[in-house]
Parts: sequence; C-alpha cells; structure tokens
Amino acid sequence: MTSVEKWMTKNPFTINEDASIIEAIHLMKEKGIRRLPVMAKGRFVGLITERMIKDYTPGKATSLDTWEVHYLLSKTPVKDVMNKAPHTVHPETDLATAAQAILDHKLYGLCVVDAKGDLVGIMSVGDMLRAVVEFAKTGK
Repeated sequence: MTSVEKWMTKNPFTINEDASIIEAIHLMKEKGIRRLPVMAKGRFVGLITERMIKDYTPGKATSLDTWEVHYLLSKTPVKDVMNKAPHTVHPETDLATAAQAILDHKLYGLCVVDAKGDLVGIMSVGDMLRAVVEFAKTGK
C-alpha cells in the first residue's frame, strides 16, 4: 500500500489565527478550497473549514442584516472558530489507515504533520479519490 505522502496536497494554503473569518472565506473562495490549516508564529495550531464557518454564521432567521453579519465576521478571528485539535496523520501513514480515519470520524480531510508536528500537507477526500482512480487504472 502506498503512503499519504505520495497523494497528499503539499504546501497547502494556510491562514494566521488572528485573521478574520471574512479573510478565511475570501481565501477559500479565491483558491477554490474548503479547509485551511491555521498557523500561529509559523506553527500549525488548528483547522478551519467552510462547514465550521457556516455553523458559526448566523442563519437567515436572524434579525441582523447582511452588513451586520459581515461586520461581525470581519471582527471575529479564525482562532475563535477553528478546531484546535484536528485529526492528523503522518506522511508515512498508509492510505488505508488514513481512509479509515476519514470514514471513522466522518471527515473530509486530514492534516498531515511530521514528527515535530509541523504541517507538511493535507490529505483530502479528493486526494483519496485520485489515488483510487490511479489504482483502478493500473490494477494495483
């Protein structure tokens, strides 16, 4: 079985923990991604996803207008919404183990960290599917 390192997205886009939720939303839209590892002083400290932002954002039934919601999100730092302990794997983790973690925890991806806890990549469901397609084509 092949390892996560071969299939992960290396050097993922990240965001600083003090950035606003609005900044995270704009970066995700601009880059076409759904999750951002969160950094503090160059260290990996958490993860924020579209789903977390959606769950945090007031619903349509709120009495706040669009501008008030935008203002609140522009003043709320990512660190207030992020998952401070996201599921992680190491680059040498085999794909089956990573896929099982995604299934067991109902995730859409995993952060990949080295032995020191430094972020080295992201293993998304899309990355997993690329591996499955390649395996199906080669018969391995």
